[in-house]
Amino acid sequence: MIDLYTANTPNGWKASIALEELELPYEVHPIDLGAGDQKQPGYLKINPHGRIPTIVDRDEGDFAVFESGAILVYLAEKTGKLMPTEVAGRSEVMQWLMFQMGGVGPMQGQANVFFRYFDEKIPAVISRYQNETKRLYTVLDTRLQDHEYLAGDYSIADIANWSWVRIHGWAGVDIEDLPHLTRWKEELAARPAVQAGCEVPEPREPDTDSEEQREKVVKSGRSMLQR
Repeated sequence: MIDLYTANTPNGWKASIALEELELPYEVHPIDLGAGDQKQPGYLKINPHGRIPTIVDRDEGDFAVFESGAILVYLAEKTGKLMPTEVAGRSEVMQWLMFQMGGVGPMQGQANVFFRYFDEKIPAVISRYQNETKRLYTVLDTRLQDHEYLAGDYSIADIANWSWVRIHGWAGVDIEDLPHLTRWKEELAARPAVQAGCEVPEPREPDTDSEEQREKVVKSGRSMLQR
């Protein structure tokens, strides 16, 4: 059994989608980011960084893993699925996983912050992060032009990148002119395990369309930025 400490964010979805795809039993422990649950002493004992998600593998002596990319690799290696074991195939998956960890996540994350959470809008800063996010999306679109998935078969690289592309609208980035990325995004969204993973710990629409839900996410995001 795996304990999953998570919240309704792209990084959180990475872990829950992987657990669903791998059909591993897990127990969800919701973390209220706006309330600062991630900074409580008990949580910091298993994740010194004070972020989500974190897993604790009870079958391995309560072994804790933090950082979403590290969690994906751990789960893939634990099960022998969603990542090849041969050197070149594994490297290809890791390259596209690191592309998300070092590029898509940080850039789109900043686009989210400046586009949604600050009352004072700074157009040059917003454009900087939105444009860089779009550039990274274009790299994905080019890759997907002649590949069904990012790295051979469906893998943790797809899960990691899709979890962020899913909420492109929240960052104010359009993908209508990226047909291959759109195809891939829609195909992954139709997978039952992906749908189930996105319901953890509670449902959230991709672009948070309802005014009430949008205000809730913005309020939580602003509180989190102060911690």
